[in-house]
Amino acid sequence: AVAVAAAVKADRCDIYTDVDGVYTTDPRITPKARRLSRISFEEMLEMASLGAKVLMIRSVEMAMAHKVRLTVRSSFDDPNAPQIAPDGRPGVPGTIVCDEDEIIEQQIVSGVTLARAESKITLRDVKDRPGVAASIFGALADESIVVDMIVQNVSEDGSTTDITFTVPDAEHDKAVKALEAAGKAGKFEYAKIQSAKGGAKVSVVGVGMRNHAGVAASMFKALADKSINIQLITTSEIKTSVLIDDEYAELAVRALHTYYGLDNQDA
Repeated sequence: AVAVAAAVKADRCDIYTDVDGVYTTDPRITPKARRLSRISFEEMLEMASLGAKVLMIRSVEMAMAHKVRLTVRSSFDDPNAPQIAPDGRPGVPGTIVCDEDEIIEQQIVSGVTLARAESKITLRDVKDRPGVAASIFGALADESIVVDMIVQNVSEDGSTTDITFTVPDAEHDKAVKALEAAGKAGKFEYAKIQSAKGGAKVSVVGVGMRNHAGVAASMFKALADKSINIQLITTSEIKTSVLIDDEYAELAVRALHTYYGLDNQDA
């Protein structure tokens, strides 16, 4: 649909789904989730890649590239219901996905996402030399394994390093076997592999994070206040993600949703 809209140079493409818009988080986790009247392409792209299933990543990428505004609406909307107004006022069905410049009021954090079934794999005491990371992740790429979070810790003397990363639980066994095979083939040297399935990645997303310091620190404090331990951290310009134990996943989402003022006060 987005490709057709781009080809005919349409101003907008309406996407009808089983939900009535894009929410600040999964309403099944917290009933206080709010429907967003507007969200930027970049935020939607991050949320889609981090677990939000409202729109496909490719659709958002294409809409962003061709400047086609998207409207996410429910297939069960009253057909006589008003279309979304140009100002995206609340109370009108759907969510507009548009350029960041079209959003007048920008929150620091627009949404909280959750991705479950994440495996953490650590290569201990890897001999540190040029090209070692390329060899490790090349072995995984050869098996079409998608790697997500990556953290490297170099030893005090700089001779060895620990490399930790995450993959989907479904790819865990294949990833470990690929690493063991590459190590035996002499592509890199390491002491041992440690791994664990069943992690959860919780992320906060918002274009307002670009211009506000301390978002990551406040996220970590909100989790610490709930006694939630952080295993891994990754950041980008508009998102911060942490890996935690799955048993705390929904508690973490609710805590962050409340902490950043995203709760619907009428819920």
